[in-house]
Amino acid sequence: QVQLVESGGGLVQPGGSLRLSCAASGFALDYYTIGWFRQAPGKEREGVSCIHSSYGNTYYLDSVKGRFTISRDNAKNTVYLQMNSLKPEDTAVYYCATRRGWGRLPPRDYEYNYWGQGTQVTVSS
Repeated sequence: QVQLVESGGGLVQPGGSLRLSCAASGFALDYYTIGWFRQAPGKEREGVSCIHSSYGNTYYLDSVKGRFTISRDNAKNTVYLQMNSLKPEDTAVYYCATRRGWGRLPPRDYEYNYWGQGTQVTVSS
């Protein structure tokens, strides 16, 4: 059974950092793309970042470039999203999702087959 479990969300002050984790089980990450999406209240879900588990290709939403870093540990079947210099506008529920292959950019949520339950990130003073 394919399962993705996110962790690492929480409340942080502006300028702070969080590291999200996405642990995959039930399949090996090889040749899959793992994407991080977020959805703020009243807004559409948007693709924040993605990484190809085998080739290492990465993508970042313009608004997070230079602040967020995506990485993977295939031995642990886990993908991470390091988020630095967080801003109030980064507040959202963050989801990880997976699909085979690379896909179009920016990542489209409907192209991703399996999803985690989401983790809340709140940036507030």
